[in-house]
Amino acid sequence: MSDTAQQFGGVFSRIGDAAARAWAPVARLYRERRLVRWATWLLVAALAVLMIGYVWLTRDLPDAETLLDYEPNLPTVVRGIDGEIVHRYERERRVELQFRDMPEQLLNAYISAEDETFWTHNGIDAGGFVNATFDYLSKMGSGERAVGGSTITQQVAKNILVGNEYSVTRKLREMVLATRIEDVLSKEEIITLYLNEIPLGRRSYGVQAAARAYFDKDVDELELHEMAYLAILPRAPEVYSRSANFDTAKRRRDMVLTQMEDNGFITAQQMQSAQSQPLGLVQGQRQQRSADAGYFLEEVRRQLIERYGEQAEDGENSVYAGGLWVRTSLDTELQDGARNALRSAMMRYHGNRGWAGAIATLNPDNGSLTSQLASSYLSVNYEDWRVGVITANGGGSATIGFSDGEEAPISGVPSAAEVGDVVVAQPSGNSWRLRTIPGVSGGFLAMAPDTGRVLAMQGGFDSRLGDFNRATQANRQPGSTVKPFVYATGLDAGMTPASMIPDSQYCYYQGANLGEKCFTNFGGGRGGGEYPMRYGLEQSKNLMTVHIAMESGMENVIDTFRDAGLEPDGVDYQPYPAFSLGAGDTTVERITAAYAMMVNHGRLIEPTVIDYVQDRDGRVIWRADERECVRCNMEEWDGEPMPRFGRRGRQVMDARTAFQTVHMLTGVVERGTATRLRDLDIPMFGKTGTSTGPTNAWFVGGSPDIVAGTYLGFDQPRNMGGYIQGGNTAAPIMRQFVQETREHWSGRPFIAPEGVRMVRIDRRTGRRVFDGWPTGEPTAGVIWEAFKPDTEPRRSQRQDEIDAMRNLILAQLRRQQQGPAQSSRNTSEQEDFAEEQGGIY
Repeated sequence: MSDTAQQFGGVFSRIGDAAARAWAPVARLYRERRLVRWATWLLVAALAVLMIGYVWLTRDLPDAETLLDYEPNLPTVVRGIDGEIVHRYERERRVELQFRDMPEQLLNAYISAEDETFWTHNGIDAGGFVNATFDYLSKMGSGERAVGGSTITQQVAKNILVGNEYSVTRKLREMVLATRIEDVLSKEEIITLYLNEIPLGRRSYGVQAAARAYFDKDVDELELHEMAYLAILPRAPEVYSRSANFDTAKRRRDMVLTQMEDNGFITAQQMQSAQSQPLGLVQGQRQQRSADAGYFLEEVRRQLIERYGEQAEDGENSVYAGGLWVRTSLDTELQDGARNALRSAMMRYHGNRGWAGAIATLNPDNGSLTSQLASSYLSVNYEDWRVGVITANGGGSATIGFSDGEEAPISGVPSAAEVGDVVVAQPSGNSWRLRTIPGVSGGFLAMAPDTGRVLAMQGGFDSRLGDFNRATQANRQPGSTVKPFVYATGLDAGMTPASMIPDSQYCYYQGANLGEKCFTNFGGGRGGGEYPMRYGLEQSKNLMTVHIAMESGMENVIDTFRDAGLEPDGVDYQPYPAFSLGAGDTTVERITAAYAMMVNHGRLIEPTVIDYVQDRDGRVIWRADERECVRCNMEEWDGEPMPRFGRRGRQVMDARTAFQTVHMLTGVVERGTATRLRDLDIPMFGKTGTSTGPTNAWFVGGSPDIVAGTYLGFDQPRNMGGYIQGGNTAAPIMRQFVQETREHWSGRPFIAPEGVRMVRIDRRTGRRVFDGWPTGEPTAGVIWEAFKPDTEPRRSQRQDEIDAMRNLILAQLRRQQQGPAQSSRNTSEQEDFAEEQGGIY
């Protein structure tokens, strides 16, 4: 054995001997003293219990490392066409901040109020734990909740990973997890998680959301006393935010300011100045929208839920947890114009018809009517109206209650109104006066024809009264607004805008059971004579439309309707002549997109309300425009022409046919059924419509910039009155919309596609004109008309001119018999005559 091994062996031997000598007295005591043996066994048992308890407590604790990738539930933020935020889909108000975004004094306020040793402890504050233990023991059995004594790290564990159960077990698990969190995250990361996640009342989570909820400010705009107030909220947010407890809240806030001064975070002068300030809380809910666009925003929400789900469990990009950023096509100015125009038409129609009935009905047997009203979330945004509930009506007096519990007298309540009826009222002196939401309703939608982007949408009087969207969900008979597609079918069948169409009664046999069916013009007229196709569209002649449809083939007409997207899902158009006059249901959205298709030279683009969607990290996860731009990302120009996107949509109509139809529809505005729009003095096309009854009044049309569609009618279709027509009821909606949004209308003309020839014709006869020019006057006899090549009218002359020319030829022949010189001299006149009579040219 080596010397080194012998040395180590000696050392170990000496250590063993020393241990044996030290253990000998202990072993002797254990053998001789019963108390020592019991104490030993108790110690071993206690250690075993502690080990088993630790294993049991931590058996299913979440891994603290999950916080490294933790993403809090965030609301979906919606932006308008200009990039400004217009709404948030949120059930928890929350805005995630980075540590660098937190003001230093805000951090100090929370540390002073919640955890003064935060920067130095390892997750557990021993002193706070001991105090909390004594407080818990003193309150056992009293039903009173003990103080928590939790550090900020423990609160992170509780809020995110453990839960808020009130028990000793939860507290112990929270402490174990807090120490693990301290090993995984830095102090900056821990306090950032805490200040983003902590519930602070008013449905706000995190300091940024709370700053907005209580002071309508961002965190970097808060003053010292406001930061101190936010720091008191984790203890009892719902208590400190109530006006009845403001004195208590102020005392607690001032105490936090004192603690900040004790900790050296602020000076005594800063403390005193902040303590002299009132709480300064804003009252009521902050309005997140910049436009009254409830119907539009609900359509966006519906599409997002369909694509990504609603809650966190539905996926990482869910609407109420995924933190999506959604860019929409909503134009807030156009939306305001659409809302105002549609509402004005409803109010005009309602006129002095009196009370239209309750908005809803609450049951007095179910408790407080005002509380029921508050939970119904019914409201209205119109002038100074307010939604309330009738709480008493009888004996010549009535009272109304509101969602905040206020009650007041109300006048103008009819005897038919019952307690529990939800109504609208307007201030009148020291009381209120009953108003009424019109019984008639309608829809409005405006879109950009070249992109399909929906710019504005109004689906009724107010989305706060009900979310049924009549612009997208209501299937209605469109009446004469479908006629342009009948005329387009005729153009594709070989007709022209100058073709002469009979305006005479049309009858056809429907079979033995139904007999003969005869059509008439609006008002029952049977027509008479023949007129150019354009005239029939401008004046909305039913008989001419039916003649065109039957000559073109009703199957072809129905195909045109389907190609244009007029047929709703679940609806099957039939090739019956009545469908050519608007008997088949459609929606405002569909027919507006169909008119936009014609402006877009026959290319149909599906309407979209969402441009693109980004996830919480800014990655685009969906976009409406999926066109590829080839060669757009070249590092250097290759000398070739500039790359361009391809055209959007699919070609469903001949571009020339589409333009011809639009060109005829400009005459509807200039001299037809929509002349109320003529003095807007911008190039416009459109068509009015009135369905049988009349039950619906329509207008669809616009300009190359914006195409809009609208209707007015009852939700349960009924006769609106014999005087109602699209021209006097729906066209004024469009007129007001344009007037309120005039800067959005450029006034550029409709552009003809390749292959269209503009020819002068007589608009009354459809004949070609050579000796006159269009003057621009709406009622001028000579107009420009659009034709496909080789379909324009040939030249024609009056009979007396032809006779005169015949006499000239005969005279010429007689001169030829007199000598060759005479014959030679008149050759050019013969050539001129051949050209005048329609020779090749």
